[in-house]
Amino acid sequence: MGTSVTLDEVLDRLRALSRPDQLEGMARYGINTETALAVRIPELRKLAKTIGCDHELAGELWATGIHEARILAAMIDDPDQVDDEQLESWVAKFNSWDLCDQVCSNLFDKTAFAWDKAHDWAAREETFVKRAGFTLMACLAVHDKRAKNPAFETFFPVIEREATDPRNYVRKAVNWALRQVGKRNRALNCEAIALAKKLAAAEDRTARWIGRDALNELTSEKAQARLPD
Repeated sequence: MGTSVTLDEVLDRLRALSRPDQLEGMARYGINTETALAVRIPELRKLAKTIGCDHELAGELWATGIHEARILAAMIDDPDQVDDEQLESWVAKFNSWDLCDQVCSNLFDKTAFAWDKAHDWAAREETFVKRAGFTLMACLAVHDKRAKNPAFETFFPVIEREATDPRNYVRKAVNWALRQVGKRNRALNCEAIALAKKLAAAEDRTARWIGRDALNELTSEKAQARLPD
């Protein structure tokens, strides 16, 4: 159901929440600030809550190209109305790791296409499209409570295949996917640890980093104590 809030009203609110003095700090964290207003994520969540679910407005916000408007768009869009064309159109515009992660975790992982896109995008070469694939894997491991272990086990060969990609935004997402799947339950934890050990012993430097970092978390007392059976 749409709302009575207009695009101009939302943009006015975003500009009022803007913190230009924070843009330099955002850039230091690797965030693309070319069109950013520096609005905090908690503020965007509050605004999204007041707007409610609005597919049409989400499309209008995305079309502005404004960094925070696009993150907000993912927060208010209706996943049931998102089609393949929109997914491909939006993912092609990802130009920052935070935009990628926010859109995937707030919207894309709730669509009917999430599992297929996790596999499809992980095989793509574009940096943020590939990152989106692995971000979806991580998000599905946390958010999809109904999925069974075999679905997540299909991610392991993909993680192993792409573990040699040295690009920072990719390798961190591959690592994230391995860790999140491995924290879903005890059975998947055992499988993830086995893969992490294999990667940690690999000749490739990136694979070794992914494996060792994941292994440290997956075998930690904290992670082990929280594992459901």
